[in-house]
Amino acid sequence: MLHAHLEQSSAKPLPVVIIGNGPSGICLSYLLSGNIPYVRRNPVHPNPILQRKLEETPEVSILDQDIEYLSEGLEGRSSSPVALLFDALMRPDTDFGGTADSVLAWAHQPDRAIPHLVLGKNLPGGAWHSIEGSMFTLSQGDWMGLPDLQFKDWLSKKKRGFRNNRATAGDIVQYYQYYVAKKGLKKNFRCGTLVTSVKKLSVDVDSCYNSQNPQTNPQVDSGSLFQVDGFLTTVSGTQPFSVYAENVVLATGTYDSPSRLGVKGEHLPFVHHTLSALEEAVKNKEIGMMSDPILIVGAGLTAADAILFAHHCNIPVIHAFRRRVNDPALIFNQLPKTMYPEYHKVHQMMKEQAIPYPGPYECYVSLPEHHIVTFTEDRKCIFCDKSGRQKIHNISMAFVLIGSNPNLTYLPNNGVDLAVDCEQPVSSKRNPIDVDPFTYESVHEKGLYAMGPLAGDNFVRFVQGGALAVASSLLKKANPNPP
Repeated sequence: MLHAHLEQSSAKPLPVVIIGNGPSGICLSYLLSGNIPYVRRNPVHPNPILQRKLEETPEVSILDQDIEYLSEGLEGRSSSPVALLFDALMRPDTDFGGTADSVLAWAHQPDRAIPHLVLGKNLPGGAWHSIEGSMFTLSQGDWMGLPDLQFKDWLSKKKRGFRNNRATAGDIVQYYQYYVAKKGLKKNFRCGTLVTSVKKLSVDVDSCYNSQNPQTNPQVDSGSLFQVDGFLTTVSGTQPFSVYAENVVLATGTYDSPSRLGVKGEHLPFVHHTLSALEEAVKNKEIGMMSDPILIVGAGLTAADAILFAHHCNIPVIHAFRRRVNDPALIFNQLPKTMYPEYHKVHQMMKEQAIPYPGPYECYVSLPEHHIVTFTEDRKCIFCDKSGRQKIHNISMAFVLIGSNPNLTYLPNNGVDLAVDCEQPVSSKRNPIDVDPFTYESVHEKGLYAMGPLAGDNFVRFVQGGALAVASSLLKKANPNPP
C-alpha cells in the first residue's frame, strides 16, 4: 500500500514523490498512472508544421517521442515550449477563438504506470482552496480543464455554464476533486501532509536502504535518493513521517507566503496580507459601511478582487499603488474589456477617483503612484506621493495584496541554490527554479523536478506541459527502450 510509505520509514523507496496536489500534481499523477497520450487517427491540426510532425510516427505515444522536436517553432502565450506543445495538442486553435477538438487519444496502459505519491496539505486542488469560492477565474473556463475530462462537460452536468467564458473558484475546486476520483487517482494522494524537509541522501551511507540492494537500480546506485520528512494529520492526530524517493517533483505553487512591503508598523494587528482576512473581517462585523476606510495596497487582480468585495459590502476604501494608472505593465491594461467587465470597472475607478479629482464613485479613493511609509499604532497610515509629499489617512484595517512568494523552507537554503539566479530568492515571475525546458528536471540537482509556478508556469492551461515533460522524462528513466 502506498500509504504505508508514510508510516514506515524503512519502506522501499518510491520511484516518485510529488509535493503539492494542485492542478500540476493532479495532471502528473494522471500521466504516471499509465494514461498514455497518442495522436488520434487522421487528425487535422490547424498548425501545418505540427501536423506534419505528428504524421511521422503516429503509432508512438507523445510521451515517447522527441518532445523538443515536436515543440520546436511553436508560439503562444507561454515561454515554455513544452507547455505550448501540450496546449496545442489539447486545444488546437483556442487562441484564435477556435473550438477544434483535441488531437489526443488516451490509452490506459497499467504496465507503464510508475508508482508515486502525491502529498498535499488540503484536499486535491492546492491553492484553489484558499480562494473565495464565488471569485471568477482570470483564465477562460475551458482552459482550467485537465486531460481527458473537459471542464465544460463536467460543468454542464451540474446544469451550469460559464459567465463571460469564465468559471468560479468554487467550481474549479469541485472539478479537481471529481477528476481525482473519476480517474482513479485517489490511491496516489495523501492529503493532510505538511512537508518540512527534502534532502538528498548518499545511498552507500544510508543504512535504512542498504538492505534494498541498490545495485538493482542504476539510478539509486548513482546516489539519486531523497528523504522527504513531514507531518501527517488525520482524524486520530498528527504524526511525523519519512518517505524515500528516487525522484522528487516540486509542485507546491507560489501562494504560501504573501509578499510584504517591509515598512514600519507592518506587523501591527490591523495590517493583513490575504484577501481571506478581509472576508473574515466582514463576516465578523469588524468593519462595515460606517467604519473608517480600509486601505488596499496593490494593483494586481487580488487587490481588484478585494476592492470589488468591499464595494459590494459598501465598505469605504482607500486604494494605494505604485504604478501609473495607464502604465502598460498594469494587468488591467492587458485584459479585454468585454471578457473582464468587473476588472475593467475597477480600472475605471482607479482612473476616475484619484485625489484631488473626486469622481462618481462613493466610498472609494484612488492613490496612484503612492507608496506606504509607516503604519502607526493608532490606525493611521502615512503615504508618500511621487513628488515626495507625505499625507496621513485614518484607516480601520489595511490589506497589503502585492503578490506572493513560494514557501520553500522544506528545501536546503530555501531552494535558492536551485534558482536561475542563485543569489536571489525563488520567485515564479522573476527567478524561477532553473529546469531543463524539455524535462523540467533541476539543472542543479538531478532527480529533483519542479513544475507549475515554481518553474515559471503560472496558468493552469500551461502547467500541464510541465507534467508532460516530467512524465516523459520519468518514463524514459524507467525504461530507456519504450514499447
